Amino acid sequence: MTCSSNSAFGFAALIVGALILSGCAETQLAVLAAKKIVNAEDKKPSGKLVTTDETAPVGKRRGRYKVGDPYVIAGVTYYPEEDPSYDKTGIASWYGKPFHGRDTANGEVYDMNLLTAAHKTLPMPVFVRVTNLENGRAIELRVNDRGPFVNSRIIDVSRRAAQLLGFFKQGTAKVRVQIISGPGKKKGRVLARGTTTKEERNAVKAAPIGAVQVAELAPPGGVAPIPKPVAAPAPVPKGVTQTKVAGVPEVFVQAGAFKLYENALKLKARLGGMGTTKISSVLVDGNEFFRVRIGPIASVSLADRTLAGMIESGYTVARIVID
Repeated sequence: MTCSSNSAFGFAALIVGALILSGCAETQLAVLAAKKIVNAEDKKPSGKLVTTDETAPVGKRRGRYKVGDPYVIAGVTYYPEEDPSYDKTGIASWYGKPFHGRDTANGEVYDMNLLTAAHKTLPMPVFVRVTNLENGRAIELRVNDRGPFVNSRIIDVSRRAAQLLGFFKQGTAKVRVQIISGPGKKKGRVLARGTTTKEERNAVKAAPIGAVQVAELAPPGGVAPIPKPVAAPAPVPKGVTQTKVAGVPEVFVQAGAFKLYENALKLKARLGGMGTTKISSVLVDGNEFFRVRIGPIASVSLADRTLAGMIESGYTVARIVID
């Protein structure tokens, strides 16, 4: 995972400084410790057991279907539940080493080269469709682990999934996560196995070709050089769907949502020094709520620092949203 300065964030200086100095190493160690806690709890017999072959290769072992009981990580309580209509947007990250080869929360073994994911509350295993809202790429992943235990992330995907979705190098991406099937449905296979015809197997290998010297000649006098062709965009990996992105969603930190506009107005006034603060209304189950948000924020890293500062200042329900 990859881990502008403003006086408005002075109250978060200690946390921000620690975050910058520690970097991703300590972040991954903290997440690893949290995963150990959850995985230890999930070793207790519960849920529908599925045959597990202890001799199977890493990542090939089948765990058990599990929803799980509520659990607490770093003072935050998570409530696992079956949610067949789950469809949310947020920030995704990816995880690889040092988790590779370790037990997942449902008794499997994590393989960072497979198409899997970790989620805080969805049952395991279920299949989700993850769409990178920045480039339009989408793949289906099998949720078999818990996490990410970072307040601003909604899903942790495997290293291979991050590569296919196109955010491996940047570390995070704005995504949409939709549940597409429950346990037992064979979803999530994205990369089709290549096939070789009998003619190709029996074909004679081509003779080696010696080195060829190539030099580019200067154009004749008075003749304009032919412009070099623009490089074609990188091909989309086989099995990954891609749609045109109408517009990259913007990042906000939502401080709270209220039924009374007056309460939202009071919070907006208190947050005025932290950046552009807006109030917007939304209908939830027929009820109108007034949301107080800071943003749009230029980057995920700045949103992380803003959120950390707000939580430290007592706004514990604050969270990162994209819209």
